[in-house]
Amino acid sequence: MNPFRALAENPWENTQPTVGGLTVVASQASLMPAQKVALMFFLGVISVMFGLFITAYFIRMGLADWRPMPESQLLWLNTFLLFMGSLALQWTHHVLSHDNNNKVKLGLLIGAVLTLGFIFGQITVWQQMFGAGFYVYNNPANSFFYVLTGIHALHILGGLWVWIRAGVKVWSGASPQTVKLSVELCTFYWHFLLLVWLAIFALFSNT
Repeated sequence: MNPFRALAENPWENTQPTVGGLTVVASQASLMPAQKVALMFFLGVISVMFGLFITAYFIRMGLADWRPMPESQLLWLNTFLLFMGSLALQWTHHVLSHDNNNKVKLGLLIGAVLTLGFIFGQITVWQQMFGAGFYVYNNPANSFFYVLTGIHALHILGGLWVWIRAGVKVWSGASPQTVKLSVELCTFYWHFLLLVWLAIFALFSNT
């Protein structure tokens, strides 16, 4: 090693870690934010929970006192609203990369409206079922229906709270880039909950 070159260098400017004398280059892009790690863990917990509920559903369905609930046609509309809401969030995430403030505002608004439509649609289905005499305590199938749809709706509302907060920031004049991570996480979360709902809806439709 050239001693004069070593004296000319500023070692305090090299902040990269070294292993065995070799410089290790750490890319910031490769580091996953803590929020993403937390979301992945949370989705894993949700997957296990719904998996256990569905397993219990099939086990309980084999007993003699099981009477399936009638299928409400409104569930098809609710499924369409959730699907379109998921698409709206994906579109918002796409236009966010182009820093188009007006389109981001529009996407945030449409996604929130469609998701609220899904929630109100689910409430309407519950009211229809109650009105027809299908109460929670009448039959095990009724209990599973209300529990599964209710827990799913609660998870939707939890994500919607984060989504609305991001929308308020943008509509208040903040740069769309300030909510980029929130939009990305909400979009992934919506896609996940859409898949969960499709599995639940298929379960009710075929049993």
